[in-house]
Amino acid sequence: MGKNIRYNYFLPMNDPETVLLIDAWASQEAIDLHHASPMIQTIAELRKKYDLHMKVERYASTDTPESEKQFLRK
Repeated sequence: MGKNIRYNYFLPMNDPETVLLIDAWASQEAIDLHHASPMIQTIAELRKKYDLHMKVERYASTDTPESEKQFLRK
């Protein structure tokens, strides 16, 4: 079974109505299990009750191209 790797929350300084969450998961299975949890059902109910809106964007990690490595510091 997969797992959550991290959650990072960001609050834009110029938009007090927005919260940005960036999370990383080990697998699609881990995301699916998370979405099936009772906690997510509660969050969905709160979104509906308070008319909160959510936008989802999905990004997948790739190996860093050689041309980009010159800009990275380790």
